Amino acid sequence: MRESNTMLYRIEENNLLSEFTIEEIGDDHLFSSLETPLRKDAFMMSSQEKKEKIASLFKEIMQVMGLDLNDDSLKGTPKRVAKMYIDEIFSGLDPKNKPKIALFDNKYQYNQMLVEKNIQFYSNCEHHFVPIMGKAHVAYISSGKVIGLSKLNRIVQYYAQRPQVQERLTNQIANELKTILQTENVAVIIDAKHLCVSSRGVKDDSSTTITSYYGGEFNTPEKINELQNYLK
Repeated sequence: MRESNTMLYRIEENNLLSEFTIEEIGDDHLFSSLETPLRKDAFMMSSQEKKEKIASLFKEIMQVMGLDLNDDSLKGTPKRVAKMYIDEIFSGLDPKNKPKIALFDNKYQYNQMLVEKNIQFYSNCEHHFVPIMGKAHVAYISSGKVIGLSKLNRIVQYYAQRPQVQERLTNQIANELKTILQTENVAVIIDAKHLCVSSRGVKDDSSTTITSYYGGEFNTPEKINELQNYLK
């Protein structure tokens, strides 16, 4: 019998609904939805107000850990962390930072796959707030419209710069590309190292995680093999 104040998570797999506590889930790699879980009031505070609040709270964390914030090296850390969170590594949470994408006619009439590979990204695991580092490979087949190559990188970076789970990141990039390019013919492959695996817990520094999305024409053995050959 579970205690009534224990948080339960309901996970559906193979049409079976199971209940788990946080402790039972442990380090399992799962995510709750395709959308990044945000509260409805997530943007009621301004960026500056968030920085001030985070700095104050992080200062408390450092004090609880026993650090001397009068030390010249440490006293500016709470503000630095707050600025880093809002302006840099979690800037993808704010819709105002979403890259503006312009569509162009496919005047070259290029109707084969376009592949942008080895897009370097840095994200953070939402379970432990430690880095995820890796490369994304994205591809699409034009339905009559194209976008600038750098925009593919910017889309990857935008969704990476938030607390993430790699499976969600893969699908968010794919869905954004499908929406912008007005086509199902999109593929996304991510190969990443998770510091929650290599620097803590099992401490396996050699493993990486690969996730993929194949949509439309890409979801065939022929196209998958063609894409894999390009990536080699």
